[in-house]
Amino acid sequence: MKKLKYILFSGILLLAGACDKNLDIEPLQSVSENVALDSDANVKLVLQGAYDNLSKDGMYGGNLFRDAELLGSDGEVRWVGTYSDPRDIFNHDMDAGNSDVENTWAIAYQTINSCNNVLSALDIVNAEDRDRVEGEAKFIRGVCYFELVRLFSRPFEEAGSGGHLAVPVITTPTRGVTENSYVVRNSIDEVYDQVLSDLLRAIEVLPEDNGVNVSKYAAVGMAARVNMMLRNYEEAHSLAVAVIASGNYSLVSNYSDLWNQDDDTDEALFSIQVSALDGVNELVTFFSIPEFGGRDGDIEIQSSHLALYDPTDTRLALFYDGNGAMRTGKWKNQYKNIPIIRLAEMYLIAAECEAHLFGNGAVYLNPVRERAGLAPVNQAFAADVVMERRRELAFEGHKIHDIKRVRGTVDGLNYDAPELVFPIPAREIEVNRNLEQNDGY
Repeated sequence: MKKLKYILFSGILLLAGACDKNLDIEPLQSVSENVALDSDANVKLVLQGAYDNLSKDGMYGGNLFRDAELLGSDGEVRWVGTYSDPRDIFNHDMDAGNSDVENTWAIAYQTINSCNNVLSALDIVNAEDRDRVEGEAKFIRGVCYFELVRLFSRPFEEAGSGGHLAVPVITTPTRGVTENSYVVRNSIDEVYDQVLSDLLRAIEVLPEDNGVNVSKYAAVGMAARVNMMLRNYEEAHSLAVAVIASGNYSLVSNYSDLWNQDDDTDEALFSIQVSALDGVNELVTFFSIPEFGGRDGDIEIQSSHLALYDPTDTRLALFYDGNGAMRTGKWKNQYKNIPIIRLAEMYLIAAECEAHLFGNGAVYLNPVRERAGLAPVNQAFAADVVMERRRELAFEGHKIHDIKRVRGTVDGLNYDAPELVFPIPAREIEVNRNLEQNDGY
């Protein structure tokens, strides 16, 4: 049987193993065109592989969100687990050999390469499906670059980001090691340009209803999130309001019913589908306890976070005492879906944008507050909406990114501190002479 050895070269999974005389296997991420991209069915199989990669632990399978919460903990959560790599992220003491950081980089670029393979073979896809396949591949590629630029580069600044390094932008398939494989890091602006280009094309060609796969309004919602990160308030507002006004989604009346579901709720724009047969929810692994399929309760919710809620806030009911500490019920049960984008975030984006643009975000903030059993307000400034995000979107992977976006501090560190940026993985530096390391590593 063939032995496969995978080498990460600038983040792309390349086939480098030898085989015996009996079996020759090529993985979808690096197969030759005449094997994997020779039919409509095979191109769609590679696209399904991109979804599968996106759902792995280092990306939307959970650890990407876990690490964003640990990096932005600021006394609201505590890591008590035995694993050293997440502990180093929590302590802002990472090194370039951190396996969790390395895993996120590797899986993101594996996923990007799958998308690049699909996009290189669109002419093979049945004409009636071609736009949809392109839109799904560009959405997935765009969100991978979005997560990479947010974690592996310094925060975006309206002036001065252009010259700062982010991550390599690769838009063609990597199928072998050549001189072209020694890629350089693109600038922050260039990566964000690629992200928005991919998402805007996805918005153009995706259908509104696409089953559990990514749809038009998932792309609209993600584009709103990206523009919010860039502080493009007018564009973010327009996109978020478009999702709300579409009528395709509605706020779930009971906040607790959003979580630990087998099927998407009416509020979900896009979710990672998890079942006992397929998928992974590492948020459960680290936030939950053995009784519900977690480890030993590696992440504890601190009283400083609970103090953020009004005593009448119904979202408090989701917290529970387990293994001697407070836990979030969002990630309680194994094999349940992971909501990636939901309607409440769109309300909060619209509210914060209106607070910046017009001085009052109350109109879009109030539906989120009232769902939580809180009285509506007549006035909401940007800081009020940011605080509401902290409660509504807690432990969903937004924490460090919101801190950077509003230029705050975390655990005594300024938002642009080198300790809050992931290192370029050491093995990537070793195999690619053109990659430069981040400051502080």
